[in-house]
Amino acid sequence: MTKIRNAWMAIWLMGLVFSCQSPQKKEGIPVVGFVEAFEDATIAQAYQGFMDALRDSGYSEQDGTIKVLHRNAQGDAATLNQIISYFNSQQVNLIGTSTTLATVATVQRSKGIPIFQTVTAMPDILGLLDANGKPPVNLFGTGENLNYIDTSFALITEMVKPRGDQLTVGMIYNQSEPQSVEAYEHIAALADSMNTLLVALPLNSSAEAQLVVRSLLTKHIDAFFANPDNTVFAAFETILKNCNDKEVPVFTSESGLVARGAVAAFGADIYQWGHQSGAQAAHYLKSGSTDGLQVEMLNVRKRVYNPRTAKQFGFSFPETYERVTSNE
Repeated sequence: MTKIRNAWMAIWLMGLVFSCQSPQKKEGIPVVGFVEAFEDATIAQAYQGFMDALRDSGYSEQDGTIKVLHRNAQGDAATLNQIISYFNSQQVNLIGTSTTLATVATVQRSKGIPIFQTVTAMPDILGLLDANGKPPVNLFGTGENLNYIDTSFALITEMVKPRGDQLTVGMIYNQSEPQSVEAYEHIAALADSMNTLLVALPLNSSAEAQLVVRSLLTKHIDAFFANPDNTVFAAFETILKNCNDKEVPVFTSESGLVARGAVAAFGADIYQWGHQSGAQAAHYLKSGSTDGLQVEMLNVRKRVYNPRTAKQFGFSFPETYERVTSNE
């Protein structure tokens, strides 16, 4: 009797699996999975850009030409892995990933599905190259290196007057993320070349941000640099409030953070970052082939400043900088 019951249970489970397959997939409509590592107003622009690029190529849920499974892990690693496993079980045509955490986790768990990354560092920075220096064969989309940070960081040395003998800049970084550590090392070398003292404190999650930033502010820093770090994105309002309370201006390399209150940046346009990756995904859906596709460098960066924040700290910017209104 036990064997019969187990057999019926196995048949029932198989039926459940097949019944859960996406009906759109059966009808030949492409199914796209898109996963974000955490919730963030700036990062959300990448998803919008990705979807707009698909729509521009004729793929729209409203028109019934595509099905999108959009999930957000809310900063939880276990949830992130569950989302990726779900995409695998649904046999999605491709997966879009937003932020480094989502990209690395997807590369580790999805070997046969094309992955189109956005808001993510280049594969070499992430340590994703194989012994021959090649990235994963199923990884595409758009990445960023650290060279553009130099221009953003140089703004501080040009605009901020040191309170003491030497300009002191503070920053925080996630010591558990490879691209964050590499960004810190890059900025540290840059600061040294500019005769600027960099005071950097590590942390492991955005939950620690307030305590760490308050500790940093006791070091009498002249400015804070918000580097390309997922933790910084997630905790930016906390960082900004604490710095404003101590009259410390926040500069950044990420233009999206300027809209949230940072002074200025020369950095990635997050919407265009997503759009560039989405255009690659659309090409794959149309052609059915990844031939010629690779992780390419972000095309669109811009110089922006927040007029409200600039006025608060007495800064002025030339016309070459685009004005960005605060999200408040």
